[in-house]
Amino acid sequence: MARPPIVRQSGPSIFDEDKPAPVPVTSGRRLIVEADGGSRGNPGPAAYGALVRDAETGEVLNSEGLTLGVATNNVAEYSGLIAALEMAQAIDPGAAVDVRMDSKLVIEQMAGRWKVKHPAMKPLALKAQRLRPVQVTWTWVPRAENKAADALVNAALDGNPRPRG
Repeated sequence: MARPPIVRQSGPSIFDEDKPAPVPVTSGRRLIVEADGGSRGNPGPAAYGALVRDAETGEVLNSEGLTLGVATNNVAEYSGLIAALEMAQAIDPGAAVDVRMDSKLVIEQMAGRWKVKHPAMKPLALKAQRLRPVQVTWTWVPRAENKAADALVNAALDGNPRPRG
């Protein structure tokens, strides 16, 4: 007997309880989001770095690196993602976005492959999901390929924060 075809999931995800499914309207523009977070101690003094690039030119369109006070590394990672998604939305809400992070946890949770189990992470994951663009890819990158966002984290922790432009 032949197998039935695989049916792709459509409609809202479990994160969209209060929000209708997004209408797929895109501007045709592509953006790259790079985000990172870190803490010196876990928990400890924490910061995040986030930037948005034009996918065609590689030009950095906006960036931010701010401290969070005392927090865990995972809170800092999610904070970086949220900041980057906010900046991307402000630049072009209809753009397709490639999110690149060196946090396997955040990437896998946002892609829906891993559950968000920790109670403190659930509100951050929900906020990030509400900010996600209609067209988004979640890409894990090695730490060496996330240097620009990491530099923003370390600059903020070293007393040189960078507010978004």
